[in-house]
Amino acid sequence: MGRGYTIFDTAIGRCGIAWSDAGVVGVQLPEAREIETRRRLFKQFPEARELRPPENTELAIEGIVLMLRGQQAEFADASLDMTGITPFNQRVYDYLRRIPRGEMRKPDEIAASLHVTGALYSVAQALTRNPFPLIVPCHRVLAGGGIDRISPNWGAISQRRLLSLEGAAPQTGLTLFDALLKVDHSRAAH
Repeated sequence: MGRGYTIFDTAIGRCGIAWSDAGVVGVQLPEAREIETRRRLFKQFPEARELRPPENTELAIEGIVLMLRGQQAEFADASLDMTGITPFNQRVYDYLRRIPRGEMRKPDEIAASLHVTGALYSVAQALTRNPFPLIVPCHRVLAGGGIDRISPNWGAISQRRLLSLEGAAPQTGLTLFDALLKVDHSRAAH
């Protein structure tokens, strides 16, 4: 079948999802306008054709719709196609999928759980490259105890809003992306 994609309605706007025969390859949360959502999805998956989604992808869509309505969503049965994703990033994504709804973790906790203490930068890079927002809930990862930045992978929705939909009570402060920039700046200074 190759790769396909579809655009679908949610409580916060029109999302996109792309898949292969092996599973979901990417999720695009809504941009300000649907055309921008489509453009961003097409840029990531130019070979994908707009098709009716297979059952596995339908399960993922249902979960995304529920989650963006503030309801409990289950993604355990949604298969992901991790072709081309590094083994380390796959380990990070597997860990993130086990973080319960409404809970948050820090990058150093993830690194310690994966037995790669001190890999803050590598964990942060995996999060910023996450092609499966919501299914792999990178919005549940905080740096320095707080959030407020819009992720480059989440369209026009903020991390704070995603967490509030889950009933989490995040505090303000340093975001994961602020921490990543701080690491980049300190490396550049040396």
